[in-house]
Amino acid sequence: SNMQRQAVPVIDPEAPLIGTGMEKKVARDSGHIIIADDDGIVTKVCADYIEVKYSSRKDVKPVRYNLYKFKRSNQGTCINQRPLVDEGQKISKGDIIADGPATCAGELALGKNLLVAFMALEGYNYEDAIIISERLVKEDVLSSIHISKQEIEARQTKLGPEEITCDIPNIGEDMLKNLDERGIIRIGAYVNPGDVLVGKITPKGETELTAEEKLLRAIFGEKAREVRDSSLKVPHGEEGIVIDVQLFSRRDGHDLPPGVNELVRVFIAKKRKISVGDKLAGRHGNKGIISVILPEEDMPYMKDGTPIDIIFNPLGVPSRMNVGQVLETHLGWAAKKGWNGKAAPKDDNDPIYCACPIFDGAYEKDIVELLKKAKLQENGKTVLFDGLSGAKVADNITVGYIYVMKLLHLVDDKIHARSTGPYSLVTQQPLGGKAQFGGQRFGEMEVWALEAYGAAYALQEMLTIKSDDVVGRVKTYESIVKGENIDKPGIPESFKVLVKEMQSLTLDVEVLSEEGKEVKVETDQDEIMKTVEELGIDLIGQEAIDMQ
Repeated sequence: SNMQRQAVPVIDPEAPLIGTGMEKKVARDSGHIIIADDDGIVTKVCADYIEVKYSSRKDVKPVRYNLYKFKRSNQGTCINQRPLVDEGQKISKGDIIADGPATCAGELALGKNLLVAFMALEGYNYEDAIIISERLVKEDVLSSIHISKQEIEARQTKLGPEEITCDIPNIGEDMLKNLDERGIIRIGAYVNPGDVLVGKITPKGETELTAEEKLLRAIFGEKAREVRDSSLKVPHGEEGIVIDVQLFSRRDGHDLPPGVNELVRVFIAKKRKISVGDKLAGRHGNKGIISVILPEEDMPYMKDGTPIDIIFNPLGVPSRMNVGQVLETHLGWAAKKGWNGKAAPKDDNDPIYCACPIFDGAYEKDIVELLKKAKLQENGKTVLFDGLSGAKVADNITVGYIYVMKLLHLVDDKIHARSTGPYSLVTQQPLGGKAQFGGQRFGEMEVWALEAYGAAYALQEMLTIKSDDVVGRVKTYESIVKGENIDKPGIPESFKVLVKEMQSLTLDVEVLSEEGKEVKVETDQDEIMKTVEELGIDLIGQEAIDMQ
């Protein structure tokens, strides 16, 4: 249940072939499905609502059930209800008339039934890694919709109120083409990282005017607005279609926190196909990360040419002793093939759904019996052929259907890279974490590894110009821009902080060179700022910008 809680609702959910018998009860009690209150007839069905005329309430108007459409859950997944009835259809009390997310025909449906093989394949499923077929990507078998919420507040500042507007200084027309006259992105726009969602300007303190500004003011006779751009932009690694915009304003009587005049929320939806690095899990604690997505033609295939959907490592079973996954595979295969009362395979392709209640599940002999009825091998194994060479795989392989869920740990939310970004004001080192657009921490153990290896120059630049040597950082950037050789690194800022800490403890600390001369530890800030301005870069830190 711990991982079922993390399951992402897929676009087209499917009830499990092998369930516990509680799926209907769980779905009904979830509150996400709509149930008929009485006998009646469906008078109208559309994407947004269903109208039902109940026979017990003859003189009353039809009851309208509004459906949730593409709402965001707290996990950022999509809550969407789908009608299950047609116009004019008769319904009885207790019938399910609309499905919710992760339900299928009123049953809990957290994932998909996939054709699985337990075998090793060139080491790609080493240590719980999973191999899947490209069919799952192409046919959106494990695709899901994710909705992110971005919000911005327009506050009352000491210098005046912030303003939401499309008139933003120093931003090109191209960046503003999707904003409406209020300065808010239009619904339906496709946005990429860095795009403006809501234009906002913040008043800036009066500064000394340049000669050009004085001339402009003299000509146009107006006081140019002293504002800076503080717009809401799409964060790094996010993209998608704007599906909803909400505007709350104190003027319209909305209840907002103190000091906030306006609040804008923008919802961005994105369809995420299954990809390498995503986490899948069965219902027996058998979780793993997708390591490779093979083309359908390269997957192992059965005698009739059916390619396998997903390959698990057989070594994931014995040490963990969760044999339930293998029994589910066997029973799932028999259920998919189906059988009739005469112990012969069924004529149609409809599977038989099996319930294995807690403490009253199928025994091994029951499963063997059902495999026989479905005209499959008693041991649940079959001959497979290598998709690349066409050669027969040496041993018979356990094949069947297993219920697989896609979990919330998605690689798109975790992948992160940084070049130049914000630095901490005190230590001057890059910030940490994806949320701060930070760098990768090179900790003391990693330093020991490079020391042991003898990679002195790599280590030196890690601890100086790639981190907190402020002068060296700027000079290195300058050298790269001008195509010159890079200077020797200087003194890291963290060392200067250490010296200052020791001086604050009334210790007289001096830094001496090899010749015994005192080395100046203070930094000439003016020289750095001059170089930074010439190059037009921000290497001083996000906090400094906020303070300005």
